[in-house]
Amino acid sequence: MIRTLLAAAGVGLALVATACSSDTDDSSSSTWTTPGGAAETVDSSAFPALPAPLPATAPTTTCSYPASGTASRPVTPPPATDVAATGTAAVTMTTSQGPIGLTLDRAQSPCTVNSFVSLATQGYYNDTPCHRLSTSGLYILQCGDPSGTGTGGPGYGYDTEYPLTAYASGDPASTQPVVYPRGTIAMANTGRPGSNGSQFFLVYDDSPLPPQYTVFGTVSDEGLATIEKVAAAGDDGSMAAGGGKPNTPIRIETVTVG
Repeated sequence: MIRTLLAAAGVGLALVATACSSDTDDSSSSTWTTPGGAAETVDSSAFPALPAPLPATAPTTTCSYPASGTASRPVTPPPATDVAATGTAAVTMTTSQGPIGLTLDRAQSPCTVNSFVSLATQGYYNDTPCHRLSTSGLYILQCGDPSGTGTGGPGYGYDTEYPLTAYASGDPASTQPVVYPRGTIAMANTGRPGSNGSQFFLVYDDSPLPPQYTVFGTVSDEGLATIEKVAAAGDDGSMAAGGGKPNTPIRIETVTVG
């Protein structure tokens, strides 16, 4: 069963955000999403900035990618030991609407970058649609599901990293919205622990979200121009979580890691 969670937050305004998740532990039947669907313009200045990331304590780390659901495409889980925890990775996405460049930050979220790079090098993201656009309150383009339904994943999951890791366990601030700034790339999840997979979202304007969605890099100016071109045509409003399919379809053609 899909359930909708409503939460209100804000300084001087009400932000209504929805999050969709599944009551089953099988991630193949879940909807990967982010909160959204605000019915009014949101003043992002009413929300705090993302917390500063914790400094890396070692050049490598160990990750965990347990099996979860059925893979939308055949894929091998990424290596889990000696994962680089410093430096960046340059990624180029060619899409049907133009190029999108990414700079991934291993120090912020090493296990996420490790997974994304692994999926990219295996061709998992090639010829896949971006299935969700939100243009009200939350300004994102969501991609990374080969099925194009919002339910697909790589057959494994892993834990949320930065910014959640910047908060002490149980800190109530970790559930309150902060600003995910324009140019951020972050992971979508189902709302359950360990439910990060392959779906990600690209933020093309400042958007308030609870810090429960892993930030792992930035989008190039050229990439933002591509996303804004798609966003200008709006979405079909078909998704209960907010937004819908882009009225101007956009498909990832190739993803290469430099």
